[in-house]
Amino acid sequence: MVADPPSPFVIEWLPALVRAVPEPRRAFDVAMGRGRHALPLAAAGFRTFGVDLRFDAVRDAVQRAGSDRLIVRAWCADLTRHPIPASRFELVLVTRYLQRDLFAALRDALTPGGVIVYETFTEAQRVYGRGPTSPDHLLRPGELRRAFEGFDVLFEEELREPEGLARIVARKPLPSPKAGPG
Repeated sequence: MVADPPSPFVIEWLPALVRAVPEPRRAFDVAMGRGRHALPLAAAGFRTFGVDLRFDAVRDAVQRAGSDRLIVRAWCADLTRHPIPASRFELVLVTRYLQRDLFAALRDALTPGGVIVYETFTEAQRVYGRGPTSPDHLLRPGELRRAFEGFDVLFEEELREPEGLARIVARKPLPSPKAGPG
């Protein structure tokens, strides 16, 4: 089995995430596949959790983690039927996956001060003749930023080449202090 390599974008951000993500540094890899990001997260010291629809992919990720002496807690689930736990993760990672009706759940899954890292294809990808082509699986211009409106954007870009990609790294705001008697 040849593993799909991790996204260079995620690997580039990993050292900064180790410093920026608050304790206890629980990371949640959504649509984790065979663990191409879950394993580097676990190796970097994150308590790593992952979910994917495909049982064989989850099994392979957990086995690969074990053979590398890492722990990845993963489960097989259809996220259209099983909710993502709320306020449970300091880091949520999504790559090459788009399910628009999950945006609110992804926001809610983060603890205050937690970070979302999201990278997926945009409509610009269509010109390359590979990857997704359905509008259901391609972001529209500015859509990713709008999905995390109100978050503190640490990084954002939309690329047209060498692939049509949108990327964002954003921190969920801390609750505002309650006003005292005045």
